Amino acid sequence: MKKILLVEDSKTTREIISNLLTKQGLLVHSVASGEDALTVLKTTIPDLVILDIILPKMNGYEVCRHIKSTEKTQNVPVILCSSKKEEFDRYWGMKQGADDYICKPFQASELMKMIGKLLRK
Repeated sequence: MKKILLVEDSKTTREIISNLLTKQGLLVHSVASGEDALTVLKTTIPDLVILDIILPKMNGYEVCRHIKSTEKTQNVPVILCSSKKEEFDRYWGMKQGADDYICKPFQASELMKMIGKLLRK
């Protein structure tokens, strides 16, 4: 079973995405902050990370840079999932090492297609 780390500060959004992924047969570990994500990554290496950008204290760009610059997590695919819709936000996210970028609100099928593509790599 593939493990997904979901980093999202909105409880409602976290539950919606978590339920969607669980129904698709994925094992989801969800946290509400970038700091919590880095704590989890010290002991668990997920198959993929879904990462909000706007997070308390440490934003998603910082978390993504950390994931991609750490030897044991550098190959873990990261999807930035944000309400930030400007092309610059997508560009900056990809410059931080993200493997893909999806804007909220999104279609469940769009997220699942993205996840499937990255898990097959």
